[in-house]
Amino acid sequence: MKISYGWVVVGAGALMGCVAVGSMFSLAVFLQPMADATGWSRTGVSSAMTLDFLTMGVAAFGWGALTDRFGPRVVVLSGALLLGLGLVVASRATSLLEFQLAYGVLVGIAAGAIFAPLIATVTGWFDRHRSLAVSLVSAGMGVAPMTISPLARWLISAYDWRTAQLAIGILAWALLVPAAWLVRRAPVATGAAGQAMPGSGDPGMTVRQALQSSPFIVLALTFFCCCATHSGPIFHTVSYAIACGLAPMAAVTIYSAEGLAGLAGRIVFGLAGDRFGAKRVVVAGLLVQALAAGAYFFTRHLGEFYAVAVVFGLAYGGVMPLYAVLAREYFPMRIMGTVFGAATMVSSLGMALGPALGGWIYDNYGNYGWLYIGSFGIGLGAAAIALAFPPLPSRLQPALQPAA
Repeated sequence: MKISYGWVVVGAGALMGCVAVGSMFSLAVFLQPMADATGWSRTGVSSAMTLDFLTMGVAAFGWGALTDRFGPRVVVLSGALLLGLGLVVASRATSLLEFQLAYGVLVGIAAGAIFAPLIATVTGWFDRHRSLAVSLVSAGMGVAPMTISPLARWLISAYDWRTAQLAIGILAWALLVPAAWLVRRAPVATGAAGQAMPGSGDPGMTVRQALQSSPFIVLALTFFCCCATHSGPIFHTVSYAIACGLAPMAAVTIYSAEGLAGLAGRIVFGLAGDRFGAKRVVVAGLLVQALAAGAYFFTRHLGEFYAVAVVFGLAYGGVMPLYAVLAREYFPMRIMGTVFGAATMVSSLGMALGPALGGWIYDNYGNYGWLYIGSFGIGLGAAAIALAFPPLPSRLQPALQPAA
């Protein structure tokens, strides 16, 4: 198995992340057209995204354990098939409950099979440039708002929301199933005398020990608060911009600008993580994310939205991949899928807060002001928690040769 194949896995992971995450988050574009066409409340439609995050988190833990046991290919292939099925079934839903179950459960389970297992797999392919490799996979997810969301907006304008969602489901099958066959388990790499590679954690650590350790608790809490900070602003910014008087297509371009900035953030933060350490970069990024989330409270015009979206996307997009890098520094690769899946499960609870809470705030107050104020406060909390990461164990010794 060639060392360079790790970059093939990175490319396949970037494509799969783009399609899977882009398809799931395209619900933000569907929100208003669906509410207008069906009479379903924004809270009800937004709750499908909340279910997505909840089911994605629980599924990620299970999918991660299956990845450790059977390898990533069968897991991501299952996710590819389920994602297309969920979107196709959701496009035919005749009631809000049917839509919530199809979009919120099937799509969520599918996303859980793609995000955490792919990220965990890529961390095993690299020793040097690990932060950059993981960030490049995540960059595919950052491209999602610039691809699937504009496509969804165009399809809705040309046809209707049902046809648009059906087309995206078929496209997901066409792209994800072939890409899944390119994903492989990372080869085992060890240093002299079978010692663990640097940043690989205690090789004898069990899953139970890992989940009860202080590094995991800090990782999970930081991940939770980070996601709780940005999930609401990400999901509701399009609707917020429309409520401020912007045209729907202009509002979607704000979402795309945020995604483009997130793409740049993943690369910049990935390089910075390799140079300065993941912990320092995560803390700095969380502070910037909190300030940007709060700044949305003051935005009203297109130029202001673009400015805040760029900073916000740069910060949250750059920080997200580095949680996997931190996990890889504390825990061994043989349980990485389970551990990072568990952290993703906790983070999904934070992601679940934003869409439903933002919809509830708008339905009850007629604006999104409290959503952005709350995001600012939680974001500061995330940065404070991240400072509690313990030092890496001093027992880890430099390797004699790089990992694959």
